[in-house]
Amino acid sequence: MLTGESIPTERLMGDSVTGGTINQSGTIIIRATHTGKDTNLAHIISLVEAAQMRKAPAQKLADMVAGYFSYGVIAASILTFIFWYFFGTHVWQDITHNATMKMVDTLSHQQSPLGISSPKIVSQYSGLILSLKLAIAVMVVACPCALGLATPTAILVGTAMGAEMGLLIKGGDVLEKVHHLSAVVFDKTGTLTTGQPKVTDCLPITSAETLGPTALLKLAAAVEVGTSHPLATAIQTAAKEKELTLPCATEFKTIPGLGISAIVDGSLVLLGKWEWLQERGITIPKVAEEQAVLLAKSGKTVVGVAMDDSFIGIIAVRDILRKDAQHTVAKLQNMGLRVVLLSGDRQEAANVIGKKIGLDVEDIIAGVPAIEKAITIKKLQQSYTVAMIGDGINDAPALSQADIGITLKSGTDIAMETAEIILMSDRLTDVVSSIQLSRATFNKIRQNIFWAFAYNILSIPLAAGILLPITGFSLSPTGAAGLMAFSSVSVVTNSLFLRRFNKT
Repeated sequence: MLTGESIPTERLMGDSVTGGTINQSGTIIIRATHTGKDTNLAHIISLVEAAQMRKAPAQKLADMVAGYFSYGVIAASILTFIFWYFFGTHVWQDITHNATMKMVDTLSHQQSPLGISSPKIVSQYSGLILSLKLAIAVMVVACPCALGLATPTAILVGTAMGAEMGLLIKGGDVLEKVHHLSAVVFDKTGTLTTGQPKVTDCLPITSAETLGPTALLKLAAAVEVGTSHPLATAIQTAAKEKELTLPCATEFKTIPGLGISAIVDGSLVLLGKWEWLQERGITIPKVAEEQAVLLAKSGKTVVGVAMDDSFIGIIAVRDILRKDAQHTVAKLQNMGLRVVLLSGDRQEAANVIGKKIGLDVEDIIAGVPAIEKAITIKKLQQSYTVAMIGDGINDAPALSQADIGITLKSGTDIAMETAEIILMSDRLTDVVSSIQLSRATFNKIRQNIFWAFAYNILSIPLAAGILLPITGFSLSPTGAAGLMAFSSVSVVTNSLFLRRFNKT
């Protein structure tokens, strides 16, 4: 639970254990030294909550501008009225009169709100009517609908597209933050690897010609029936996959953290660590030691097998790399992102996985406990905008500390609660898809904001009568309303084009 590794942590007499973890085999007597808020699990939860409280919501440019935009529109409308009523109508009297008389046809056939019913009377109020008309046009055409729709419409379409692709995105601001990522940190076990150890090597080391790999695996699987250790599960699974018929085993004895023994067909068979086998009087051949070193350097866990007083073979187990891990890392690196491996496993195992997925030595950080993972993320945040990808309880503080937390559907409940993006299809390649979708969404937001600003920059002067002295053209309130509606429709339509997004 705390290391995130598939191999249990060995504990001997006098060592500390953690509440909520599982004793794989044997009987233990424990003394409670911490309770309630002082436990490790409670400390992890407090770290998650503290990191979440430090996070500030994304600030959208459009929202900030729109907050002051209404005041600016009102001011522009008032200034337009003042300019034309006190200055413009006096400087360009003929143009003003002609522009006002165009309204006579509509006003002469119906009673106006001011009680004006004839062209003659209308002409007397030409300055006031034109000034009001232009001021109203400015007010209508500059309605901040397009600016207000620029961000939420793109986010709405982006999150909907994410759901269709199997990306559960917790909030629109997450898409904006993903756009700024510069580093992606992966947990190893259960994220880059499957989290389910498998037997990779079964090597008989004996002069007896009758003992082959299959016979060695049958003996080991028969002994491992007596325990639920992850290594035992891997050996039993390998035997089932080969459809082997296991011999009968009795008198199981488990030494926690060291090994297990049983009587198989009248012979004492032992599986365990080198040191334990030697304590039982088993001599380890030199060829076995050399082979074990090579297997350990390749990131595998080595188990020795002995029968009676002789060492008979080696079984190696390793957590298998996900099929899409290497492709995902290469894609992220091609996108200009730094990829880091952060693991609680030993350095040798982490180096093997890191090398396979194409990481440099400086990007492989191993032997990091759960609580210190969040500290490591915090250090990276001094230079990068960081996404953390993990699946276990031990990853929760780091997921919360990172700018963006991403987890797989197969992750633990606390990981899914803490993460801001959940990959429902359980594919690592969806990490790339989420970043690509975020960038596409953010590009739409920028396009929408640009067009909203460009629309207002062009339409407000037009509505204020900038062309009136030159061409005699002025924008009516009705025409201003049409342009305003068109701007909103164009922003929404541009956002809908995001549905054409195709992940690569």
